[in-house]
Amino acid sequence: METLEQTKTTQKIDLINGVFTASEASDIINSVLKVKINFHKLCRLSIVEGNNTSECAHDSGRIDELMNEQKLATDFFSQARLNGKKLKMRSVIQIEIED
Repeated sequence: METLEQTKTTQKIDLINGVFTASEASDIINSVLKVKINFHKLCRLSIVEGNNTSECAHDSGRIDELMNEQKLATDFFSQARLNGKKLKMRSVIQIEIED
């Protein structure tokens, strides 16, 4: 009997799951944010490369949002560190194939 292979349409990645010191949490979140910020900067650069008249407006909004989140996270982690608190973090990435 022949079995049909089913195509997977979703994927979950359990990226972060645990309790961390403020310094550990800061390192993890800042690393993720830096990668995302650089991703958007590279995308913006590739779009406007060779176009001297472009204002580089593409993706700047998302870069600004991520940089603001980075600042807020830094302040949050500093507060937790000053109070000697640990931080519970959980992050799941949900990926779906879009038609």
